[in-house]
Amino acid sequence: MLDLIIRSGLVLTSDGAESLDVGVKDGVVAALGSDLGDARTTIDAAGSWVGPGFVDLHTHLREPGQEWKEDIGSGSAAAAAGGYTAITAMPNTDPPIDTGHLARFVADRGRDVGIVDVIPAGCLTMGRKGSAMAHIDELWDAGVRMFTDDGDAVADASVLRLVMEYIAQLGGVVSQHAVDPALSRAGYMHEGAVSSRLGMYGIPSEADDIVIARDLALVELTGVRYHVQHLSTFGGVAKVAAAKEAGLPVSAEVTPHHLMYTHDDVADTDSNFKMMPPLRTERDRVALVDGLSSGVIDALATDHAPHAALEKEVPFEDAPNGVIGLEWAASVATTTAGLDIGSFFERMSISPARIIGRSDHGQRVAEGCAANLVVFRDDEAWTPTSTISRSRNAPYLGSELTGRVRATILRGEVTWEVT
Repeated sequence: MLDLIIRSGLVLTSDGAESLDVGVKDGVVAALGSDLGDARTTIDAAGSWVGPGFVDLHTHLREPGQEWKEDIGSGSAAAAAGGYTAITAMPNTDPPIDTGHLARFVADRGRDVGIVDVIPAGCLTMGRKGSAMAHIDELWDAGVRMFTDDGDAVADASVLRLVMEYIAQLGGVVSQHAVDPALSRAGYMHEGAVSSRLGMYGIPSEADDIVIARDLALVELTGVRYHVQHLSTFGGVAKVAAAKEAGLPVSAEVTPHHLMYTHDDVADTDSNFKMMPPLRTERDRVALVDGLSSGVIDALATDHAPHAALEKEVPFEDAPNGVIGLEWAASVATTTAGLDIGSFFERMSISPARIIGRSDHGQRVAEGCAANLVVFRDDEAWTPTSTISRSRNAPYLGSELTGRVRATILRGEVTWEVT
């Protein structure tokens, strides 16, 4: 008897999308076809897509040090509800993940919780201060493959070059928070018509574009694999496209909030629309949607950034940057970009797993592959009104979305199911 059968879904296999049943036994896909017999658990996937569980390249879990906002338990639960089977934990914790034992702590806590695979990213520099290289060897030995000072760009080009050269030798990925600190320091939102009307200091698009341009020159110099976090500008998309055309080892992500909203949504100064980089213009948003659809942008990444209500319920200028999004990212992708099943799983699962180097995730469904799966109803309209996250700073609550996760499976175990 099988442990689990997912019945009547449109399944993304190595041969394309096929209407099949998926049978799972002992944590792997054991059978594909019809009339698979009986199972201890059955999921009805009629009208839904079935494919590899989502992989997030950019999650803030806040543990260690800020567990009142989120911890690995609550963040994992939100991720499972959003269809994720693996998430990459950003290292801007307290203390920052700049040594091997801290990376092991995060990975061990994720295993203890056990409902998504929690993959720690490590810092580029000690304490994320941008001046001295982090303990890269220790982090590598602890399993870290993506390195970032997320929350801050490495401003010193000589330091970044040194770190890039070192990580290039190991084969890791440098993931850059591509926002120039000097150009963004005094700003609260995108510099444009809305900021002018509000009388609020703005952040120009060039804050992103300058960092990306500089870093791409360093990529050409060092040969390191380079990943651009949270693209937000038309110019940034164009630079990534040109770098790929030139054959540089570059990948990029976009967040759900940059796909769905613009600086016009900041007009009411709701702090749930305050993030870094800021929401930009409709031209930028369209370029991001087009980039995700075409594959210039490799992945949708949530930049899930929980903050407590007491931090966000303050004047816009005083609120911290960041919004949560694990539970609704896939819905935003289908709402805004209308991806077909192949492109959808490529951006949500396959490419991010490849970037982070996890062959046990992001695989098209086949006999013998790990049963890390998601059932997603791409045409279901719904309006989220609550969250599993410990924080509630989400612009999506109350917004109508199209596409909903129906079930998430990690190594054959159902970690989330809509009832």
